[in-house]
Amino acid sequence: MKKILKQRLGWLIFVVLLATLPALNLSAALPDAALNLKLTAPINTWDEAVPLGNGLMGGLLWGKNNLVRLSLDRGDLWDDRPAVEKEWWKKETWIKGGDWDAPYDGSTPTKLPAGRLEIQLDPAQQIQSFELNLATAEGSAHFTNGASLTAFFSAVKPVALLRIPGAEPKSLTLIPSGAKKSGGDTGPSSGGAVSKLGYPPATRGSEGNAQWYVQTAAEGFKYCACVETKRVGAETLVAVAVTSTTDGVDVLGIARQRCADALKQGYAKALKPHVGWWQDFWSQSDLHIPEPDIERQYYLVRYFYGAASRRGAPPMPLQGVWTADNGGLPPWKGDYHNDLNTQMTYMGYQEAGNFDEGLSFLDLLWNLTPKFQAFAKDFYGTDGLATPGVMSLTGQPLAGWGQYSLSPTMSAWNAHLFYLHWCYTMDDTFLRDRAYPWCSEVGKCMMGLLKPDKDGVLKLLRSSSPEFFDNSDRAWLEPNSNFDLQCLKMLFLSLAEMADAQGKTGEAKTWAAAAAALGDFHADDQGQLMLDAKTEVPYSHRHLSSLMALYPFNLITCDGSDLDRQRIRASLAQWGKLGTGAWCGYSFSWMSCMQARVGDAEAALRNLDIFVKAFILRNGFHANGDQTKSGFSGFTYRPFTLEGNFLAMQAVQEMLLQSWSPTPGQNDTGSIRIFPATPWRWHDASFDDLRAEGGWRVSARRQNNATTWFKITATHKGLLRIRDNFDGRTPKWNRSGVKKVGDHFEIVLKAGQSLEATLDKPATIPPAPENLAVPVEIKKVSARN
Repeated sequence: MKKILKQRLGWLIFVVLLATLPALNLSAALPDAALNLKLTAPINTWDEAVPLGNGLMGGLLWGKNNLVRLSLDRGDLWDDRPAVEKEWWKKETWIKGGDWDAPYDGSTPTKLPAGRLEIQLDPAQQIQSFELNLATAEGSAHFTNGASLTAFFSAVKPVALLRIPGAEPKSLTLIPSGAKKSGGDTGPSSGGAVSKLGYPPATRGSEGNAQWYVQTAAEGFKYCACVETKRVGAETLVAVAVTSTTDGVDVLGIARQRCADALKQGYAKALKPHVGWWQDFWSQSDLHIPEPDIERQYYLVRYFYGAASRRGAPPMPLQGVWTADNGGLPPWKGDYHNDLNTQMTYMGYQEAGNFDEGLSFLDLLWNLTPKFQAFAKDFYGTDGLATPGVMSLTGQPLAGWGQYSLSPTMSAWNAHLFYLHWCYTMDDTFLRDRAYPWCSEVGKCMMGLLKPDKDGVLKLLRSSSPEFFDNSDRAWLEPNSNFDLQCLKMLFLSLAEMADAQGKTGEAKTWAAAAAALGDFHADDQGQLMLDAKTEVPYSHRHLSSLMALYPFNLITCDGSDLDRQRIRASLAQWGKLGTGAWCGYSFSWMSCMQARVGDAEAALRNLDIFVKAFILRNGFHANGDQTKSGFSGFTYRPFTLEGNFLAMQAVQEMLLQSWSPTPGQNDTGSIRIFPATPWRWHDASFDDLRAEGGWRVSARRQNNATTWFKITATHKGLLRIRDNFDGRTPKWNRSGVKKVGDHFEIVLKAGQSLEATLDKPATIPPAPENLAVPVEIKKVSARN
């Protein structure tokens, strides 16, 4: 009886303590209006526009005075013709070597823009500002008279709708991609980007309130942009569709039907299911940090997943569904760069819980398996599969600098995304039918390329560290480079873990043995990780390729040996000494992730702060160079790519929650770390339903720089291990059975069960650390357009 009373008293104390906490939002909420993207008019360039999209179609809303521009894009618009003869890779082999840069020199293969819609409003409708409503994924152009044009790209149908209040627009004009006006021509004509590709002029047409153009591209591919208007009361509705031969042969008929159906449904009715889709998207998780600039960037970038990546649509290449609308072809052909860009673009969705958006890329890799198998056979002469380091939407290798564009270990890095998806979902079907089979094929290719040296260490014939020494002969490093070694070791260990999870004991042992046979990482006497066994990191560089073992892989961790910790300290100190003069924007957000992973919260915040304040355009897009010319980098150019944005999103998540295992390759060694690298100035912070490896949903609160509440829910039965980083405070649990094992709390939970705890709130905020990250101040800001 005393025991029962004691348990009831304990539970009562827990409830009382819970009630003393600030009001807890125990379910993820929609983004607050304060997080909306707000831009003062005019917007004079496409890459500072309001980004809209539904995964398949994309749009950029911009303009000035009474002119509204909507740049159009669609994910499957590609010219896939090779620059040189087809299957050029069969003429060169990995063994003989060769010049693989030439095939990249031509205009194709390339991503294609879809064109632009220009709306000339009534002169009384002058644009004052633009806004992106994150909660509803609606873009607005606010007028000086108080009215607003609104637009959305439907999340449930392949069409966009605009609503224009007041007087009818003076004109609507569709301009084909890259079109330009010639001397004396009063209307747009085909040119620009299209003229470089040898296409015939777009076929234009109109009927009633509809107008369109159909562009014949290459090898039977066509696409169509169509717009139709309808007057409803005191408003003008505008429907926009972009179709391609992927939809069907009659691209015009399909586009016209989509526009007509949308106008018939009307704006309000079409908006309702669209908003419902976005409510579900945002409901997966949320977080709050006391850092307005960084919090706004986090939510905007998470919005990019919903707007630009959708299962059933092509995954995001370099610019997502916002291909350059500047009269030319996109930088780097808007392609799929597998030497960093695609992998980092899809590194943030797992913890946010937006798994369908992430599956867009994994589905593409899976569907291209036959092509990748043929590439492995034709180029490397192995079984299994290999993804080109640079490729088109159809998986065609584009070549480029051969040291990274045709590096076989890019396939291992892509395989890591399959492994992570399984780790975060614990989806046994995905493991059995997708992750393990695909990654095994990569492993088969790698094993076909690796040969034992005289000491029995497995070595590649050729090795490199992405983009170091550019395209020179020096870029060929002594096998294995640390980059190759780390990618291979992580691949084999993850295969061992996935095999073991399926009861494939023999295969697990084989993969583990392969990982061991690769040998140790290359480091000097001080512990600095090198490029290869002989080459130190020589200078500041944008690609943190020698540090892959720290992040995204967890092969060298702060939970490891004394040698591991020495290597972490020495390597990060070395990179710090070399400086950031040759860094791009993504280097700062990547380093932020890395420093959070090793527990250096202040350094992580400092680099993230620099990224957000110096390496994004005013609409949030990552520009590779320092836009403020503040000296953070010698690069000051502004090509826009997305991976830096997603690394910044992941950096925030890494500061709030981590769940990696210090012993990859082994099951049940993962550890949930709550607020593991949260900087001092984030005194109060919270998150709801972030995901952790092992299939856990985690919510937590931080007050006065300390965890005061958390809740962890199981999506499947498993061993829950929570790192005790609570500064000596004892959690008050909502259930019995929690055991202290070393520096972890452990309990087995069944699917649907939750473990909840409160901890005493510190009376005061602790003193600031010596390495405190003070807010970055930009003294010199470049002129805005």
